[in-house]
Amino acid sequence: MTELLDAVERTALLTAALRAAETRREDRIYEDPFAGDLCGEIGDELLAEVRAATFPTQGPRTLPSTPDYNAIRTRYFDDYLQQAAREPGMNQIVVAPAGMDSRAYRLDWHRHTRYFEVDRPAVLAYKQSRLAGVAPRVDHRTAAVDLTSPDWEEGLLAVGYDPGLPSTWLLEGLLYYIPEADGHRILERVAAFSAPDSRIAADVVNAAALTLPTMRGLLDVFAGWGCPWVFGTDEPESLFDRYGFSVRAIQPGESGADFGRWPDPVPPRDETNVRRVFFVDGRRR
Repeated sequence: MTELLDAVERTALLTAALRAAETRREDRIYEDPFAGDLCGEIGDELLAEVRAATFPTQGPRTLPSTPDYNAIRTRYFDDYLQQAAREPGMNQIVVAPAGMDSRAYRLDWHRHTRYFEVDRPAVLAYKQSRLAGVAPRVDHRTAAVDLTSPDWEEGLLAVGYDPGLPSTWLLEGLLYYIPEADGHRILERVAAFSAPDSRIAADVVNAAALTLPTMRGLLDVFAGWGCPWVFGTDEPESLFDRYGFSVRAIQPGESGADFGRWPDPVPPRDETNVRRVFFVDGRRR
């Protein structure tokens, strides 16, 4: 079924391959026992290309370590979602896009939690085929919709999402792949579909990460696959504030987003012309 996935959708297989590789490490910071089945051969091939670009045989590494970044991101959002689900009244988790996320299957959840996965039909169909016979550990619901479509909200409503109740949204591995205008529209619509005190989390890159010569090796890999990075922001707090979310933004390697794994210096926020990635999380006012 992988032939039905487009270029952006196949990046979910890369993420699964990274999670499978992390699970095999003795010093792993989480375990994903389903990632190996989810990534398939294509995920391993994509990861091999990323490794070759990131860790050149000649010369020092200039690119960020994708394996360490992905491990930290996964663990950070694992912890974030589970903390959110323990809040009184926080019974709706929405992962959009879901990709090859297996948190519904590998983590423990509060018995009142409804776990919604939103992604394109081909992604969810592939994932279901790979996890056939595996029971989720939560009230698990899927909405087969594209977040750039004009009516994706209807798909969530149809599977039981209640916009009148608080919810927690995770936009993981999304915003840098879509044009800026689409990113703004998605945040605007998520905000309109979220009750006050709802929570949100996402990862974003800064503008320099899209243009720096030292990033070219990794950017060329993604562009070659047909899914270039096209959006970054130097002020993620302002981006989310525009749509009613009060958020903090931290970088991998900072306190709470390290887990002993970030290998590079963390540039101060006032330093210019450096690559950055941010983990953003906060609440709907």
